[in-house]
Amino acid sequence: MDVTLSIIIPVFNEAETISRVMRRVLEVPFDLEVIAINDGSNDGTAEILEGLAATDSRIRLIHQENAGKTAALKKGFEMSRGEVVIIQDADLEYDPAEIKHVIQPILDGQADVVYGSRFLVRRAARVLYFYHYLANAFLTFLSNALTNLNMTDVETGYKAFRGDIIRNMIIDSSGFGFEIEVTAKVAKLKAVIYEVPISYYGRTYLEGKKIGARDGVLALWYIMRFNLFCGLGRSYKSIPKPHSSRAHNCSGGAGGGL
Repeated sequence: MDVTLSIIIPVFNEAETISRVMRRVLEVPFDLEVIAINDGSNDGTAEILEGLAATDSRIRLIHQENAGKTAALKKGFEMSRGEVVIIQDADLEYDPAEIKHVIQPILDGQADVVYGSRFLVRRAARVLYFYHYLANAFLTFLSNALTNLNMTDVETGYKAFRGDIIRNMIIDSSGFGFEIEVTAKVAKLKAVIYEVPISYYGRTYLEGKKIGARDGVLALWYIMRFNLFCGLGRSYKSIPKPHSSRAHNCSGGAGGGL
């Protein structure tokens, strides 16, 4: 199946890792467009990205004022043209060599959306913060309770979509709110969602990890907002058609809302 794969990379102050991430991303064996969104970096990241974009036509670089990860993703989705779209973080916590495994259920025509789960049978995972694990498990549980999905990792950084689904999605959250919002909205669509196991090479705060306790509190609000107070009609500009004929592979979505 010949497809164009759009890889969306939000970047903020990742001068130490961005060159290695881009090199590994460009090795992914597909027809690629790599959209890097520099979110107001001030550590030399912008200059590194400009140099990389000048040497490879597959890289499209966007500069924006620091507006957060969700705003950067939204801009990248709008500019994408691929039949399949995946998010890649810029900090090497996720290995680009595993992208082909994440998107395979979409390529096979089995899935509309695929999440790379850090909590299924793992390839490799760095041992880090227990409280982060608890917070993620709690947020995933609450999200599942309202979407009626049996996800294991809603906060994963690896999320892949059919291009028409993510480009039509209306994204209203900010900061790190995208993870919760997108899960609620693909559930409302009754999209066929798969999870696949991935490796995870997490960072400590000293190494540059950016998500914090405030983001976890906001995630609680987003779970309520996008599951209970945002209906399907307000979730998409034009409602894509999911693989509804395979609805038995999807646990259903939360209805209702305004």
